[in-house]
Amino acid sequence: MGKRIKLRRKELNIKQNELAEKLNISNNHLSSVENGREKPSLELLLNICELLNVTPDYLLLGNMHTNDISQDILTGLRLCAEEDVLLIRNMIELLIKRNHKDWNNRNLL
Repeated sequence: MGKRIKLRRKELNIKQNELAEKLNISNNHLSSVENGREKPSLELLLNICELLNVTPDYLLLGNMHTNDISQDILTGLRLCAEEDVLLIRNMIELLIKRNHKDWNNRNLL
């Protein structure tokens, strides 16, 4: 669980001390949780989930269900090679152009 907290925190570019401050806990306590030396209370776990925009089952079991689909996409992109990211960007541009063209054609009919 601690590894997933740390990974998600880094994905969101949040420093450990910033998260600890928002959680009203010491940096040492958060470090211990992230490194598996301590387990968070239920209240702390729920607060972490809220701040990191993940569900408890992700932190506990590794099942990623964020509350925001765009965040899921960004997380996936971070795991892709640069050439794959460029390919995905091109695909998105093509979809936008196609949808825009389809929309214009509907207006003409």
